[in-house]
Amino acid sequence: MMQLQDILYSQGFGTRRVCAGLVQQGWVDVLPKNADSPLTQCRDSTLQFDTDGLQLCVQGEWWPFAEKAYLMLHKPAGTECSQKPSTYPSIYTLLPPPLRQRPTKSAVQGVQAIGRLDQDTTGLILLSDDGQFIHRMSSPKKHVPKLYEVRMKHNVSAEQVERLLAGVVLDDDPVPVRAAACVQVDPTLVHLTLTEGKYHQVKRMIAAVGNRVEGLHRSEIGGLQLPADLAPGRWRWLDENDLSLLKPVS
Repeated sequence: MMQLQDILYSQGFGTRRVCAGLVQQGWVDVLPKNADSPLTQCRDSTLQFDTDGLQLCVQGEWWPFAEKAYLMLHKPAGTECSQKPSTYPSIYTLLPPPLRQRPTKSAVQGVQAIGRLDQDTTGLILLSDDGQFIHRMSSPKKHVPKLYEVRMKHNVSAEQVERLLAGVVLDDDPVPVRAAACVQVDPTLVHLTLTEGKYHQVKRMIAAVGNRVEGLHRSEIGGLQLPADLAPGRWRWLDENDLSLLKPVS
């Protein structure tokens, strides 16, 4: 059981004083699990609720209570995966304020992108405020596969595919970097699966075999695919089935 103001605070709706004010002004409705109807204009911020299955309606927007936030975002082109972008808008501006303001034990607040995509790269981005989940999904030791749809400038040769699978040397690392899988879809398109995430890795690997990336889209992480109905710039919560697909290989 938690006080309503503490529940709102934990979900990123502001300081406890701000959250208490939202309640006192009648901006918060609460729908406990298995309730027949919502509690409207809940005015007492010290009321206690079981957070299991709790639904909140804050200023007309419904929010599920989430002890930890797990999200997917369809990153559009022309955005940066940084909270302090240098040139292009940040992907964080695509998220509602509560997700950017969720309190954490660390100095940085809100959900964090797990890995980054270049500003011109589109596709699946995961975000969370769960530090253990972020580490598990981003650690190179876990070998979480990521599928990229790579459009090349020139036709792809069988030799280039073989080299990507065998391993290429990048300029900053003498250890060859290998693709876990590489499937040619048409003359200039390959589906490339990687299990690590070096800086500009896909573009550098393609350059190392004598071609050039013209378009790059990440469509899958682990066993989780970017839904066809999730438009660029949109996000949604991950459900239990989604999370089960993200279990690391090792």
